[in-house]
Amino acid sequence: MKTNLKELKEKKTIKELLEFGILNIDKSSGPTSFDISDFVRKTLSLKKTSHFGTLDPKVTGVLPIALNRACKLTGFFIGEDKEYVGIMRIHEDLEIEKIREAITKNFKGIIKQTPPVKSRVKRQEREREIKVFEILEKEGQDILFRVVCQGGTYIRKLVHDLGIYLKCGAHMLELRRTRAGIFKEESDLENPGPMINLYDFERIVKDFQKDPKENEAALKEIIIPGEIISELYPIVQIKDEYVEKILHGSPIHYSHLINPEDKKNDWRFCAFNKEKFMGIYEVTSEGEIFARPQFVLQPIES
Repeated sequence: MKTNLKELKEKKTIKELLEFGILNIDKSSGPTSFDISDFVRKTLSLKKTSHFGTLDPKVTGVLPIALNRACKLTGFFIGEDKEYVGIMRIHEDLEIEKIREAITKNFKGIIKQTPPVKSRVKRQEREREIKVFEILEKEGQDILFRVVCQGGTYIRKLVHDLGIYLKCGAHMLELRRTRAGIFKEESDLENPGPMINLYDFERIVKDFQKDPKENEAALKEIIIPGEIISELYPIVQIKDEYVEKILHGSPIHYSHLINPEDKKNDWRFCAFNKEKFMGIYEVTSEGEIFARPQFVLQPIES
């Protein structure tokens, strides 16, 4: 079962979306990911915002920003696959087939990568999966490429390591993230909110602040409901009589489930009561207890 996110969004108020929503920001080159997140927070006068996965200042593209209580979802999204398109420059003009051969042999599948010196994480070798690394075009020593990889992969380091393997050197000229997990450049049924640049975002917010009634639809259009998390984890429906108890932190018992088939779930799920998202739960299977809460979305106070 899936939730119709577009219908869900239409039923929500602006207040509800700002309290538990996500913006798909088209990051420009220059500002840090934190700068973008902070700009969104101040522009919307929110208590809190956070980004889903850092982009280097020079890198552009998809940067999801969580609003208020949706910030609690950050850890559930980070680690999802990322997709990039970029331009690298090799330091000698090699045949394109030689480069493709090197990529196929050594830079696809599970690779080992050490974070760059300037990274904020501990510099120790770790494994990352490269699902796609393809050459799209070559013009002299400049190469247009596309990568689909596990979250946490350093593309600049990937290009650098390819240059070392080719014994000629290589560096990245440009990079754009075109997908971060389920967040993409293009809006569709599973991603009900267009990617928007900061200029248009600021304009839409200012128009809304001047005349909320007239400009509500434009602001509503760009906010993705936090319930999009249900695209990553299965939905488990809870019986009406247990909703209040569960929203106050109670674990979910087997007797609370509407569908007996849900008992087969063995990891993590989104708890719903009809269209109402209740939280994210991890299966523990302790006697009569089926799962315990990792995040509970209590009702918004009016």
